[in-house]
Amino acid sequence: MYKPQVRLAGDGPLLVLVPGMDGTGELFYRQVPLLARRYRVATYALREDATMEDLVADLADVIGAAPDRRATVVGESFGGAIALSFALAHPRMLQRLVVLNSFPRFLPQRRLNLAIALLSAVPFPWQAMSVVRRLTAFRLHSRHTHAREIERFLELTARTTRRGYLRRLQVLRQYDVRERLGEIRAPTLFLASDRDHLVPAVQQARYMAERVAGATLQVLRGHGHICLIAPDLDLGQILDDWTRTC
Repeated sequence: MYKPQVRLAGDGPLLVLVPGMDGTGELFYRQVPLLARRYRVATYALREDATMEDLVADLADVIGAAPDRRATVVGESFGGAIALSFALAHPRMLQRLVVLNSFPRFLPQRRLNLAIALLSAVPFPWQAMSVVRRLTAFRLHSRHTHAREIERFLELTARTTRRGYLRRLQVLRQYDVRERLGEIRAPTLFLASDRDHLVPAVQQARYMAERVAGATLQVLRGHGHICLIAPDLDLGQILDDWTRTC
């Protein structure tokens, strides 16, 4: 049976970081030390070939290994989709929910289908994705992100495989929790970058916040889709400020 390999840092209540499309869990490198001041932070990689149900079960395994079997779950982008799905499947294991630059349904689906078709059929080396990421860096990252952090981002995302990336895109074809958002009862924070050019993060966050009872929405000004490696974003401080009010 598959068991995710978990990396832990810090002491305190459990906080699990769920990675986005890269699936490595390594892009949280800047935030882990900031969060570990108050939390026991768990990061892990997504498995390569998995359904949404598998990915939710893996997250449940990560949390289930903790003494109290409950955690704050932070999901970024694709990881936000996993976190929302987990909140619906295992509400008793969720202490708080944080969703960053994500969505209840990936729209328009034609963009998704085009990406799947290209990755499935076009005979170009997978390494060319690093070139694509480099050329689109100005649209992906926050405006204050240092060049050295973007280089590290390119190095880490180069470890993502075509198989894993393609499978995660295929998972999003079936993913749709729009009609179930009202079932979420855990304290929930939606974070959305106002310069996100990959998904309409602010629009999607508003949609979700209006449907989750008591949810909080915070717009991250001047940030892009890949914001957690920016020098002026401290997720630990954001969570401290939020938890004092909920």
